[in-house]
Amino acid sequence: MNRKTVAVLPGDGIGPEVIDAALPVLDALGVPVDVEFGRIGWECWRTEGTPVPDRTWEQIDRSDAVLLGATTTKPHRDALAELAPELRDTARPYVSPIVQLRTRLDLFANLRPVENYLGGAPYRFCVVRENTEGLYCGLDYRTVPDALWPLAAGHPGARRSGPQGTAASVRLQTRHGLDRILRFAFAHARAHGHPRVTLADKPNVLRESSAFVRERLEAIGAEYPGIPYEILNVDAVALWLTRRPERFGVIVAENMFGDILSDLGAGVMGGLGLAPSANIGESGGYFEPVHGSAPALAGTGRANPAAAFLTVGLLLDHLGFSAEAAAVQDAVRRVVRRRDRVTYDLGGTATTGEAAAAVLEACGTAPHTPTGAVVTVGDELLRGDLEDSNAGNASRMLGARGVPVRARQTVGDDEATIADAVRPSLGRDDVVVLMGGLGPTSDDVTRSGLARALGRPLEHREEAWQGVVARLERFGVSVHEDNRRQALFPEGATLLPNANGTAWGCLAEARGTTVVMLPGPPRECLPMLEEALRDRLGHLPRPAEHRTVFRRTLGIIEADAAALVDAVVQETGLRLKPSYRWHYPYVDLRVDCPPADADEIAKRLDAVLGAYVVTDRDRTAVQELAELCDAQGLDLDLDDRVTGGRFARELAAARESAAGGRTLRARLTGTAHGATSATPHTGTLTLVCSVQQRVQVDIGELTIPHRGPEVSDYATQFAAWSLARHLTKEHAR
Repeated sequence: MNRKTVAVLPGDGIGPEVIDAALPVLDALGVPVDVEFGRIGWECWRTEGTPVPDRTWEQIDRSDAVLLGATTTKPHRDALAELAPELRDTARPYVSPIVQLRTRLDLFANLRPVENYLGGAPYRFCVVRENTEGLYCGLDYRTVPDALWPLAAGHPGARRSGPQGTAASVRLQTRHGLDRILRFAFAHARAHGHPRVTLADKPNVLRESSAFVRERLEAIGAEYPGIPYEILNVDAVALWLTRRPERFGVIVAENMFGDILSDLGAGVMGGLGLAPSANIGESGGYFEPVHGSAPALAGTGRANPAAAFLTVGLLLDHLGFSAEAAAVQDAVRRVVRRRDRVTYDLGGTATTGEAAAAVLEACGTAPHTPTGAVVTVGDELLRGDLEDSNAGNASRMLGARGVPVRARQTVGDDEATIADAVRPSLGRDDVVVLMGGLGPTSDDVTRSGLARALGRPLEHREEAWQGVVARLERFGVSVHEDNRRQALFPEGATLLPNANGTAWGCLAEARGTTVVMLPGPPRECLPMLEEALRDRLGHLPRPAEHRTVFRRTLGIIEADAAALVDAVVQETGLRLKPSYRWHYPYVDLRVDCPPADADEIAKRLDAVLGAYVVTDRDRTAVQELAELCDAQGLDLDLDDRVTGGRFARELAAARESAAGGRTLRARLTGTAHGATSATPHTGTLTLVCSVQQRVQVDIGELTIPHRGPEVSDYATQFAAWSLARHLTKEHAR
């Protein structure tokens, strides 16, 4: 690809800081882009009498795009006061450099993408704002001019106030302006996989001008038959942006409405520190973080560089470097979701440079990690009539293939709900597994829900139909017309035959995401998923080789264990992600790490957790004790004052061999603190396990919350753990 030239105009305030922080990403990604620095903004105005010098215009003219840091704008009187004295008499009126860029370059479209970089419920939409018309078109009057007065005088307030006491602004919308912004919106939706175009206006009040807008929307929408569109009241759009942002794709609006909605979108995604923007015209554009110059933050090192990185990503996508743009987005997403090196506005303490370094490291060293989503369909699952085993099995199978599941949900037999469940994962997750609802009855609507999410029609596939007929006839089952539903698939899908049933599945590709649609019965869908993961998804990277360090602990709460483990991980300097699972009475820890580092990490973890570790296997303390007793030919005689015989029953069930030739006598006691006859399960319970040899020796003591009858579970595992440690030590001697 040919090299591109970008004019970099750092501007004012924090602009130079965030641009300096983000620009190294071009070198980190090896993008063939040459940068030329120029001047723009407040200092140019103060010293030269113009915020955009002629030499900057020349630089812009010879560049493929402009990267702008931030510019400061002040009212004309304040601007004149700060101008160099020798320039005040000859200075032209101050005009915002942003306005100058948009006007001179005819940048009619402002693009503000919004995505859930912080995590949580997935959403991805953008606001497309018309830049040159609407209420910001410049027809704004402190005193109504004579030409407008006949129109304004029809209002009773204007008649009472007169022209000198009436101000007016004109909302100007032209066919030329509307058609090009609407075409931009539809084209952007098509290119970036957004599900619909929503025009935000005020048709219930501005009836005539909105009717004109609707006419142009219908005319332009007809040029893009695969993309649904709607027109909604702008206030309703604002409400639903905060309630259900995932329902939107491209929101297009006139200048003022778009201005408001785009900042609302920034608030939805976590603030201006994450908000990039682009201003696009017929033959050029400039790209700018939304946060402005923020003079109060300038020089403090606290500015968030994330928006600048994402703005560079927008610029790269515009120049045709889509893979590199996606890498920048992925890097920002990883950093802000970890929250370990983010700036104050995202709840962290990192400086601008530290936050930028984290993003650069993510770009340079962290490969793309594929993610998956699982959607299971069926009213019977929601009612609890059937256990949803498919979701867990699919998650485990994806994980084994190196595709961790990011989101999992169960939905009912409703076409729109199924589409809403699938759609947020398109373009975000590598694989979506959609299971259930592929039968021949009217409530089996998964295939139409998927088609709706993809924006494609269903088509009859004769190969699948012949497979359905052949299977039914083989078993002497009548073929009904309703069975034809099972031969319908989204247009262009790859079929997945079903060796164990009539409901074939399919693979459908959309925006880099593979949707695997499968029937619901486990004996049918699980073999089909296994085959698809093995043979049909070769584009997925193979999981990197790793070893899992596993420790099952007792006697420590999850938060305390995490604090100790996180400190160890941070000391290693490796990019590791410990996972924790609390299941009474245990806290499990897993760390996937490079094989070469596993032994050292295990050693460090044992140094801080050793006093609490029950086992390094996925086994209970009772199972560990049973294995020791079998190996040593040992019988146990436990004087059990706490578990009501539970310990003896579980140990007997776990043992494989008969009683041995020697017996170890032990005792388990529990002392309650703070309990009363009225509230027996309150306060704490101190457990003591002892062995009776020549003298009684306490081998374990632990105080736990006396939370309920389930403390007998805790006491059982505690006793087994204490005795297992004792036997291990004795055997070592």
